[in-house]
Amino acid sequence: MMPDTSPEAVTKLFTRADGSYLFARWGRPIAPVAFGVEDSTVSILKGAIEAVCQLAGHEMAETDAELGSNFMVFFLREWQELVDTPNLDRLIPELGPLVERLKAADANQYRLFRFDPEGGIKACFVFVRMDAVMSDIPAETICLGQVVQSILLWSDEAFLGASPLALTGGDVAILKPDVAAVIRAAYDPVMPVAASDPSHAIRLAARIGLAS
Repeated sequence: MMPDTSPEAVTKLFTRADGSYLFARWGRPIAPVAFGVEDSTVSILKGAIEAVCQLAGHEMAETDAELGSNFMVFFLREWQELVDTPNLDRLIPELGPLVERLKAADANQYRLFRFDPEGGIKACFVFVRMDAVMSDIPAETICLGQVVQSILLWSDEAFLGASPLALTGGDVAILKPDVAAVIRAAYDPVMPVAASDPSHAIRLAARIGLAS
């Protein structure tokens, strides 16, 4: 099946459940840190970030001048662990109500973004609850999937029922070609770091066409 990167398909990727169009990409280098996992998984996560940044033509950094780390990934067993993490509520003032919503939804992942004055992504908090489903997924697949879903502000419905990854032989996960094409085009220097007009999707689709 040929990848669908038509303007209509691209528009859907950034059209939220309420019908609004909202796009953003990172406006600064990504400085990651991970909590709740062994060093081997941290290496896998950083490798996934490096791969996606290379695809996008974006940069990584050891530290962020404003935040220290601006891409924080938390692996946990229960959502309550977030509430019990010292000082996390200072970074995320809405942490208490958020955790209650995640518990009620029996969610196993969530991503929270912060934005700079230009609308670009300046920070992302990724929470992964290692329930029975997540525990059966290889660490490489989890890390790549979370990085892909954090490299852009996708619609809250973009990947419902359809992962941005595809499995190859041996259960190795790779990025789907259409998703990779969108990421690459979204980081083209001629494209804006943020957009709220659906005409942006037409420009984005056109950049994909020029690159193919």
